[in-house]
Amino acid sequence: MSSLIIRHARLVPVHAGDVVPHEPVDVLVTDGTVTAVGESLERPDGLREVQADGRWVIPGLWDQHVHLAQWTLSSGRLDLGGARSPEAALAMVAERVAEYPDLPVIGWGHRSAGWDRDVTVHELDAVTGETPVVLISGDGHHAWLNTVALLFLAMPVRDSVVREAEWFAAYPRLASLVGNDGTSPEAYRRTLDHAASMGVAGLVDFEFSGGAAEWAERWVEGCDVLRVRMATYAEGLDPVLAHGLRSGDPLRLDLLGAGPVDPRLTMGPLKIISDGSLNTRTAWCCEPYGDAHRLEYPSGQPNLSGAELRDLLRTAHAAGLEVATHAIGDAAVAEALASYAETGARGSIEHAQMVNRADVREMARLGIRASVQPAHLLDDRDLTERIWGERSERCFAFRWMLEDGVRLAMGSDAPVSPLDPWLAMAAAVHRSGDEREAWHGEHALTPQEVLSASVDDQPTVRAGSRGDLVLLDADPLPHGSAEEQARQLRDMQVAGTWVAGREVFTTLD
Repeated sequence: MSSLIIRHARLVPVHAGDVVPHEPVDVLVTDGTVTAVGESLERPDGLREVQADGRWVIPGLWDQHVHLAQWTLSSGRLDLGGARSPEAALAMVAERVAEYPDLPVIGWGHRSAGWDRDVTVHELDAVTGETPVVLISGDGHHAWLNTVALLFLAMPVRDSVVREAEWFAAYPRLASLVGNDGTSPEAYRRTLDHAASMGVAGLVDFEFSGGAAEWAERWVEGCDVLRVRMATYAEGLDPVLAHGLRSGDPLRLDLLGAGPVDPRLTMGPLKIISDGSLNTRTAWCCEPYGDAHRLEYPSGQPNLSGAELRDLLRTAHAAGLEVATHAIGDAAVAEALASYAETGARGSIEHAQMVNRADVREMARLGIRASVQPAHLLDDRDLTERIWGERSERCFAFRWMLEDGVRLAMGSDAPVSPLDPWLAMAAAVHRSGDEREAWHGEHALTPQEVLSASVDDQPTVRAGSRGDLVLLDADPLPHGSAEEQARQLRDMQVAGTWVAGREVFTTLD
């Protein structure tokens, strides 16, 4: 915990109805907490002073949904985001194999739902030879592997992609194929430093592999940059229960008895992936997909039975853990909410991509958060129209959520979308990533609403709030059309970020 005083900063009203001074003020942070806000505050002896020069100050931003190891690794992966066909992807892989024949190829980002046919392992084998190749889809819910990679990762040989639970279970074994260089403490530190440069003060890590022991180890090796809530999956739940960890508990850095703790590194929720994804056509829907004739499961499918889901929620709730339930299709959202209602568990619906209005109201009644990733609508717009049709009016229904009293918490789902809070906010404000008009603009939000959903429930900077502060070169509540507001949000420049009063990024002298 650190202390400082920021001089001459403009307060930004985070919530509707907040009133802030017209003139810049000083902000005093003492031992990690804001202790005073006002004009010409007295500077305690020896305290660091920062000149804001009229810049705007907001609470630290949060990304409420990150797969941090995958995002850290993505910089070294073959980018397949531009592959518009299997043939294009195969050509890119062949080029990489020819350039580095002795290195495994890990690809990321292809959107096969937009391709006109399914892919095969056989055709990937034909261009890769003995080089292991793993191509991870842009939604992270399936991977296209060649036979060498399937054998190396101890999976049955087949001629189709690896989907959902089987892929999630195999993902941690990638380290045996490519090593851990991409997820070393140094690599994590670079990722965290970059997040700080965008004003991010905290994140919720939903990585599939690792656990509290790994986070404690990297924390003491220099990754103590931002606030981190570490989630667990069912596979890692037993050690969490054995250590008596509850959501919000600081992690002991030796994970034993009386070791030190850091309140910035805490236990997060139990993560449950209850259905699949849009791109993989495994999101569980109330009605069949528009191209259901191609699918084994015309309406998608749940990953767990209702009984299995409820058992996990009961276990987590009894242990003091919140639950973050991934639910993309409307049927999955309804089942998750019914499970929360029956078990009394608390937490969030992650994604809530397609919803019925009645389920939004039930979410509000139960006090369940909607943890949403607005940048996904930029990528999913065209596919949604094609395979969900008129149901698109119920997708990314942020306006319904706010009108009905659901608490929004925004994130990225990095690496599915970039770890960039300004991109997420811009997407929710304009709902378009190109020259087209807003996609279902009736669900667009205002800059203040997206800011409020991005600060982890923190108030407008005031005495008693966290010493997690961000200085901005421009007003984050811009005026103009939604398109103009979104452009200004995407172009936002951060001048400084502090976490618990500690400087983690600055462009200031």
